[in-house]
Amino acid sequence: MNLEANKRNAVAFYREAYEGDPAGAVARYVGDEYIQHNPDVANGPDGFIEYFQRMQREYPDKSIEFVRCIAEGDLVALHTHQIWPGGEEYVTMDFLRFNAAGKICEHWDAIQKIPANSANENTMY
Repeated sequence: MNLEANKRNAVAFYREAYEGDPAGAVARYVGDEYIQHNPDVANGPDGFIEYFQRMQREYPDKSIEFVRCIAEGDLVALHTHQIWPGGEEYVTMDFLRFNAAGKICEHWDAIQKIPANSANENTMY
């Protein structure tokens, strides 16, 4: 596994899909199989494309910043900061598994809204 290439490809894949070209992202970065674990997204590449096309229509002004990208073995973890219309901010963590050909073949994620108040002075990053 080429960890640096997988990290670059994970960020490029997610950025491209998030910013409005999920079909292009799938064509460039996804393998023959795409297993989806997010319960709001249908399994397979078509489910991913449909979800991100809908997000682009409904929330065209959203933004994303990649805070961390960590790779180990066949997995890449992305830690992001997202700002949605209305100023709502979210922390997301995405985990992508790569196949032997260096293509994305599986995805898990978690999302948490950044609260207005915190019991500590640390940021969520």
